[in-house]
Amino acid sequence: MAKLFVTDRDDVQHELEGEVGWSVMEIIRENNLPIEAACGGCCACATCHVYVDPKWLAKLPAPDDDENMMLDEAFEVQDNSRLSCQIKYSAELDGLEVKLAPEF
Repeated sequence: MAKLFVTDRDDVQHELEGEVGWSVMEIIRENNLPIEAACGGCCACATCHVYVDPKWLAKLPAPDDDENMMLDEAFEVQDNSRLSCQIKYSAELDGLEVKLAPEF
């Protein structure tokens, strides 16, 4: 398994084991970090909003129209904002770093 580094809202970094094929949101939720993910990963809310470390942005597929529409509803959106449910974890993302966005 690959590593996923998640910084929580208290600026504590957690090193998680990334299950290839899962979404980043699923990995975060399965490790009991505070992510709401109200829609369960259907890209129908923005409660799994994260900030991707800028050095990783080019390695991710661009957000699609649905994700961009949901990000328009999120708080404190930045250039590196993504919905973690829309990032599929792969071996190429070993070491990915994200930070949980502020809660609503």
